[in-house]
Amino acid sequence: MENVLSYMTFVPLAGMLAVMVMPRDKHEVIRWTALAFTLVPLLLGIWLYGDFDGSITGMQYVERHTWIETYNIQYIMGIDGLSVTMVLLTALLCPICILASWNIEKGVKGYFMLFLLLETGMMGVFCALDFFLFYIFWEVMLLPMYFLIGIWGGPRREYAAIKFFLYTLVGSVLMLIAMLALYFHGEPRTFDMLVLMERAPTYARSFQAWAWLALFVGFAIKIPAFPFHTWLPDAHVEAPTAISVILAGVLLKMGTYGILRICYPIFPVATQQFAFWCLAVLGTWNIVYGALCAMAQQDMKKLVAYSSISHMGYVMLGMATLTSQGINGAVLQMFNHGTVTAMLFLIVGVVYDRAHHRDINGFGGLASVMPVYTGLMTVAFFAALGLPGLSAFISEVLVLLGAWQYNQALTIVAASAVVLTAGYMLWMLQRVWLGPVNEKYANMPDLSARELVTLLPLAVIVLVLGIHPHAVLDLIDPTLLALNRTVADAVVVSAQLLH
Repeated sequence: MENVLSYMTFVPLAGMLAVMVMPRDKHEVIRWTALAFTLVPLLLGIWLYGDFDGSITGMQYVERHTWIETYNIQYIMGIDGLSVTMVLLTALLCPICILASWNIEKGVKGYFMLFLLLETGMMGVFCALDFFLFYIFWEVMLLPMYFLIGIWGGPRREYAAIKFFLYTLVGSVLMLIAMLALYFHGEPRTFDMLVLMERAPTYARSFQAWAWLALFVGFAIKIPAFPFHTWLPDAHVEAPTAISVILAGVLLKMGTYGILRICYPIFPVATQQFAFWCLAVLGTWNIVYGALCAMAQQDMKKLVAYSSISHMGYVMLGMATLTSQGINGAVLQMFNHGTVTAMLFLIVGVVYDRAHHRDINGFGGLASVMPVYTGLMTVAFFAALGLPGLSAFISEVLVLLGAWQYNQALTIVAASAVVLTAGYMLWMLQRVWLGPVNEKYANMPDLSARELVTLLPLAVIVLVLGIHPHAVLDLIDPTLLALNRTVADAVVVSAQLLH
């Protein structure tokens, strides 16, 4: 199918325009319209999954058009094994989040318009192959997220939104500087990522070093890696449930995706130089620090937010290893974390909608009151703590297998943190769902049909990938092996040029 990536990217934008011309009091029509325009990318994503050839290491479904000819800026879209999983994850989570937003009553028209614009920005980031186009989509995504938190969030929404905006803007400025440096560093001048990758061996070590670090800080803020993480708990706690799902499920992955898509193939020498301290050590620190912070929380949502910091540490550690197991595990963990953490935030949102608070000590005995809800919660919780047979176990084990070949001390620390993860997850499960029933919530209703539809597909994916991880691994493995070879070969060529 020609232009499938453009359809997946811009159909939600068309949906935003359709919602824009609707009367603002037609809430149901607006909701169903937004859902319809997010279902189109999902259906195209299902077709894409079946049609994508995992054995090809290069780009597929490439679209190339001249955009701003004077400056050699092009509209280039394409995906490979690295980006296909993120495109599928985005297409899956957006309609789920529309359904999770069904009870939004304040500014319904504005909310769904901004959400559809946000989907266009996210999808474009994962499909763009021109650095200028990538940057445009990256910035497009920032604006709606700022307003979605700042208008529809909790009591401290303005503070959280401004903090998110400022942190992300600092990263964007650093990315812009590195992008312009790349543009002016070769002839003919271009933003084409594929051409920039071909030029990689010709870049001097000093140029690679500072450009890599500038991009790394920009992407690390989005991951978020310590010490750039402080915006995340505030944003999660104040954001509406569906926006928390998108924030953890998709936006955090943009940081690690950007490093793999841009830093690795364009600056391979700097990647080798900085991988240990900037990715392996910081990733291991993220794992332990995020888990300890999660253990100290009384707010269910803040606990899940800190758990995301911890689990993204596994992605960073796996990326740093430059081994087939480690980098495969990292990208698989990106997808698995997206589905598992989406379930966790949806689960917190269900109980918040009914009780209007998220205090862990304020509940008790919900398992006997809400059995269906408890069953799906159990799948998500045990997936998050890495139970064998569920999806996150496979990706974390692959990361640790790759890390053992890279640095055994860091691997031991990272593997030991699983105990901390089990601690805070089981601690919350015990206090909220087990024990005597809190009489205030003895008649709390179980999941509605809409809530069940949001959670059930994610639970099925978590179970299927726990048993059959090759459903994703077969898509990503050849591309990531080629990426590893690209980094290794470019380092060799660079060394030869220096001599």
